[in-house]
Amino acid sequence: MHHTAQNDELLDIVDKNDNVVSRKMRSEIYLEGLRCFRVINAFVRNSQGQLWIPRRSASKDIFPLGLDVSVGGHVGSGETYEQALTRESEEELSLNTDEADCRFLGYLSPYEHGVSAFMKVYEIRMDEVPDYNSEDFTEFFWQTPRELLEWIKKGEPAKDDLPKLVRIFYGDSL
Repeated sequence: MHHTAQNDELLDIVDKNDNVVSRKMRSEIYLEGLRCFRVINAFVRNSQGQLWIPRRSASKDIFPLGLDVSVGGHVGSGETYEQALTRESEEELSLNTDEADCRFLGYLSPYEHGVSAFMKVYEIRMDEVPDYNSEDFTEFFWQTPRELLEWIKKGEPAKDDLPKLVRIFYGDSL
């Protein structure tokens, strides 16, 4: 897995209780296979219960052309989860979280939930197609949680955490 300097960023390293203990560059974290950093993820969900699922661009270092959560990103060093959600929503979907119908779904740990990092997961309710950044995503799909999991099970490439998050937060609708 190759990480270029242009998308490298300084991230906080946290202990098993999510307390900041040091900082490292993103490229070093992935090179070392660490899971002790922070990310945010959000699902856009419409009034029919469908999730807006984008396909990552071919230029992405991790899971190129894989399906992804609607919004996702690293929490930068010194940044809160909420600040990262605001920044990533603006960068990826041109969406102002202060004006959006946004709610917190839950907090996950790589040690307790088997996810890739410490993360807070959110849901943004909207029926419109987000104004997504074409450098991040190539196309999108509105899918129910069940349709999405079936598609991934049949071999559609997806980011590792995507099916886990769908099962955790939308499992009751399956």
